[in-house]
Amino acid sequence: MRFVLNGAPVSLDVLGSRRLLDVLRESLGFTGTKEGCGEGECGACSVLIDGEVVDSCLVAVGQVEGCHVTTVEGLADGGRLSALQQAFIERGAAQCGICTPGMLLAAHALLAENPRPSEDEVRVGLAGNLCRCTGYTKILDAVLACRT
Repeated sequence: MRFVLNGAPVSLDVLGSRRLLDVLRESLGFTGTKEGCGEGECGACSVLIDGEVVDSCLVAVGQVEGCHVTTVEGLADGGRLSALQQAFIERGAAQCGICTPGMLLAAHALLAENPRPSEDEVRVGLAGNLCRCTGYTKILDAVLACRT
């Protein structure tokens, strides 16, 4: 398999039918991507594939051949957190941490497409991500704080 992961080329010898989630965590050590439900319902395992939010638990690694994959680790720049990641910390939007990577990637994709989303647009943009710890208020506040 060959693809670009967080801006760096990756080449590895794995079965193409393995879940992308498992390859990221077990073979490549990118443990920021979490497994929540394993059924594509919660968004905890979300990654970006060519800029689109995708549940990595539902994607065979063979499907990302030649693609650009971004995990939550790829949002930071040289170890420096992105403004969105920093906003999540400052506003208490991350509690247990299971949903946080998926929320961050969904919010990142939303802000890339729509730099000034309304609160309703943020709600729609994050709709595929479930959080069991917060009331979503702090997550919404963090995303809204990053509008340009």
